[in-house]
Amino acid sequence: MNQYETVFILTPVLSDDQMKEAVEKFKTLLTEGGAELLNEELWGLKKLAYPIEKKSTGFYVLLEFKADPTLISRLEVNYRRDERVLRYITVKNEKYAAEYAEKRRNKKANANKED
Repeated sequence: MNQYETVFILTPVLSDDQMKEAVEKFKTLLTEGGAELLNEELWGLKKLAYPIEKKSTGFYVLLEFKADPTLISRLEVNYRRDERVLRYITVKNEKYAAEYAEKRRNKKANANKED
């Protein structure tokens, strides 16, 4: 199994519940496909660098997971079919990127414990 990161941008016209439901849909797709979710980050509503479909903001979501390479094509097909998704990118983490991502997760977890 390889380690991947996927970032997708959801349309800003969604309510919080609709946004969370869309994120859960993709998380469920991954777990049912045999993926192991490592991290989920909801970055919130951010300004886009350029308008997409006449929208200047979007909900950014990051998912880190370990999965079989065949699952990625199924995930991206679902991104394309879902009209709530404005843009997406999925990247395979090589060894050093995976180590960096783990350090970043641990640092974030330690910061949350101190709060």
